[in-house]
Amino acid sequence: MNVHHLLTTYGYAAVFVFVGIESLGIPLPGETMLITAGAYAGSTHKLSVWGIVAASIAGAIIGDNIGFWIGDKGGYRLLHRYGRYIRFDEPKMKIGRYIFDRHGPKVVFFGRFVSVLRTYAAFLAGTNRMSWRKFLIFNAAGGVIWSAIYGFVAYGAGHTLHRLSGTINLVLGIVAVIAIATAFVVMRRHIKKLEATAEAAYPGPLPAE
Repeated sequence: MNVHHLLTTYGYAAVFVFVGIESLGIPLPGETMLITAGAYAGSTHKLSVWGIVAASIAGAIIGDNIGFWIGDKGGYRLLHRYGRYIRFDEPKMKIGRYIFDRHGPKVVFFGRFVSVLRTYAAFLAGTNRMSWRKFLIFNAAGGVIWSAIYGFVAYGAGHTLHRLSGTINLVLGIVAVIAIATAFVVMRRHIKKLEATAEAAYPGPLPAE
């Protein structure tokens, strides 16, 4: 996939589509497109950096909200009905909901800056029934700040940032893996306590819808 060719052919629409599709849960290189667009605008001035950032913000917010809706309407129902077959039973669903109720804003906001979480954070937020209004606020904040930082810095730094983007993503990916692994270990050690806490927060069976 030639990101640069698509950018020069479709301009702002390419930024919107790539960022939007990545945000709704399909692993497309939205961040790479944003950085490429910023560097292209800085070196050729054929596109406006303000237009690039605006397209990225729109794609991030719209894509994430579609991903949230898919998780809320489809992911939750599938887990509720079939989760036990993959060892994700109701107590674990309650833990997921508890985590997103308590820490969802941080996951949604900071997830925008980490490649793996950026793709799936919205879907997971919807699946775990995070409040949509709360999701929208922190999702929009993350989308605006992420788009502005990467768009304007790429515009100013040009191809230098584009060359470094792979290293930056690798470092952030390693940090994310370590953080997720650490959280998993902590959860494994305290799973019974978490189950009891989540059960107290959501007593009784979870609704199917």
